[in-house]
Amino acid sequence: MIILRSKDEIREIRKAGSILARTLEKLTKYAKAGVQTKELDAIARDEIIRLDGYPAFKDYKGFPANICVSLNETVVHGIPSDRKLRDGDIVSIDVGVRFRDYCADAAITVGVGRISEQSAKLIEVTRKALYIGIENARPGRHLTDMSHAIQQFVESNGLSVVRALVGHGIGTKIHEEPEIPNFGKPGMGPVLEPGMVLAIEPMVNAGTFEVETLADGWSIVTQDRKPSAHFEHTIVITAKGAEILTK
Repeated sequence: MIILRSKDEIREIRKAGSILARTLEKLTKYAKAGVQTKELDAIARDEIIRLDGYPAFKDYKGFPANICVSLNETVVHGIPSDRKLRDGDIVSIDVGVRFRDYCADAAITVGVGRISEQSAKLIEVTRKALYIGIENARPGRHLTDMSHAIQQFVESNGLSVVRALVGHGIGTKIHEEPEIPNFGKPGMGPVLEPGMVLAIEPMVNAGTFEVETLADGWSIVTQDRKPSAHFEHTIVITAKGAEILTK
């Protein structure tokens, strides 16, 4: 069941989204060569708590950290560690915030120092794909209109969208219905209605769309070990279109 959120509920999610946006902004400034990924985790935890939120990923289904930090070929769910960022890395940072009873979820991918042209293109296409998805999140349209638009744009740029992972609804839980694939035929799935709160998150690979999970049980990497990028916003469907709640 897809829950339509009230104005009061949306206000709470928007507050969680504001905390999240400020946290991501701070993390972007610290994503420099020589910084350990676990340092980013600590910075995020402290900032979220300072702003009266709670790290929604911590202990979620057993996840051991406050945020996901995924480097290069890691698509999502990278566990922060002693690994230091290096010049040329691309790093995807995925953050979930709970404010009171409501959640928001967003992600960015940034380059560390001087990155390759391939990585720069991958990041920019993925970022644009997110906003193309959001542009198609309008009342009266079908959910897969977003999915199709994202896939068409990504593949027109010679890249691939991950099939095994999807976006999702969000509210009192970090993951709610519906699932939101980044591929598929248009005109399918539920019709979008005002009050739906959705986390749209294209995950785009430089090579194959196929992925696999590492031995840690969390880190999902590209099967061919080529780089991947990930962008995400939490949005609410309104009568006029989509409002981004994580900015």
